[in-house]
Amino acid sequence: MIIVGNSFRRFFHLALLFCSFGAFAQDQHTHSSEAPEDTSFDATKLINSHINDSHEFHIADWNGKAISLPLPVILWTENGLVTFMSSEFHHDEQGKVVVERGDQKFVRYQDEIYYADANGTVSFDQEGSVANSRPLNFSITKNVFTLMITAIIMLLVFIPIANSYKKNNRAPKGISGFLEPLIIFVRDDIAIPNIGEKKYQKYMPYLLTVFFLIWLGNLIGLIPFFPFQGTLTNDILFTGVLATFTFLITIFSGNKGYWGHIFATPGVPKWLLPIMIPVEVLGMFTKPFSLMVRLFANLTAGHIIILSLMALIFIFETAWISPVSIAFSLFMYGLELLVAALQAYVFTLLSALFIGQAVEEHH
Repeated sequence: MIIVGNSFRRFFHLALLFCSFGAFAQDQHTHSSEAPEDTSFDATKLINSHINDSHEFHIADWNGKAISLPLPVILWTENGLVTFMSSEFHHDEQGKVVVERGDQKFVRYQDEIYYADANGTVSFDQEGSVANSRPLNFSITKNVFTLMITAIIMLLVFIPIANSYKKNNRAPKGISGFLEPLIIFVRDDIAIPNIGEKKYQKYMPYLLTVFFLIWLGNLIGLIPFFPFQGTLTNDILFTGVLATFTFLITIFSGNKGYWGHIFATPGVPKWLLPIMIPVEVLGMFTKPFSLMVRLFANLTAGHIIILSLMALIFIFETAWISPVSIAFSLFMYGLELLVAALQAYVFTLLSALFIGQAVEEHH
C-alpha cells in the first residue's frame, strides 16, 4: 500500500508538471498567433521559469491568464524602505510594467527588480546585460517562503521532541520515535567518527540543523504545487550561507595543531613553506566552495533533467513520446528523493570532517 501510495503521489506530481507544461505551450501558441515570427517552443525559458526563484507562486493557468499568489517585495532604496506586493508587476518579466512609489520607479526583468531608466523600462549595455541599477532586495521570494515553512516545521517537530526527552528517559513514541534513529545516525555515524567522542556534543546542534534543514527543504521542493514548489538548494546563495557557517565554525574552532599544519606544515622543508602556505590557505577556501557548489548542483541538475524530459513532448510535438518522457521522469523523480537525503548526509558528513580536522589533537 505504501509503494502504491508513493507511486500515485509521484504520478500526481508529474501530472501537475505536465499540465503546467501544456499551459505554457498553449500560451506560446497564443502569442505565436499574434507574432508569427516567434513560433518555436522555448524549452530553456520554460525550464528557467520553473527552477529559478520567483517573487510569486504560480498556481495554475486559466483561460490564458495566470493564477498566482503574490509575495511581498521589500526594497531598500536611495529614499529608504519601499514595500509593495509583486502583483503590481502584473506578471511582467520584461521590464514593461512600471511600479511607482513616490518619485521612484521600479521594473522587473527576468525576476530581478531594477530602477526604471529615463524611458520607464530597462536598458542594456553592449554585452547585453541590464544596465539599470538595483535597490537592495530583501523580498520574501518563493525560496525564502519555503525556508520559513521549513524552519516552522522543524521548530514544531523538534521543540516537543526536546521537551519529551527532558521529562522522561523512556523509549520515545510518535514522531520522536520516528526521528530518533536519524538523530542517532547523525551522532554515531557522522559526528563521533569525525570529531571524536570528547568534542562532538558541542557541534551536534549545528550538524542536526543542517542535516534536517537540507533534507526537509529538498523534500518540500519536490512537491510542485503551492505552498511548496520552492527548492532551497536551487539557490546558490542559500548553499553559500550554509558553507560559510561551516567555514566559520571550522576556523574559529581550529586549535594550535590545525593552524600549525597550515602555516608550518610538519615534515616540509622550510624553503618549501612559501609555496605550501598559499596552497594550504587556498585549501581552506576551496573546501567550503566545494560544499556550496555540490549542494547547489545536484538537485538543480535533477530538476533540469526532469523538466527537459517533459519538454521533449512539446519539442517533438507528438504525444507518442510521452510514455518515454513520463517513464524516465518517474525514474528521475524517485532518484531525486534519494539525492535529497544523500545531499543532506554528504554536506553534514563533510562539515563534520572539516570541523574534526580543526579540533583534532596532533601529537
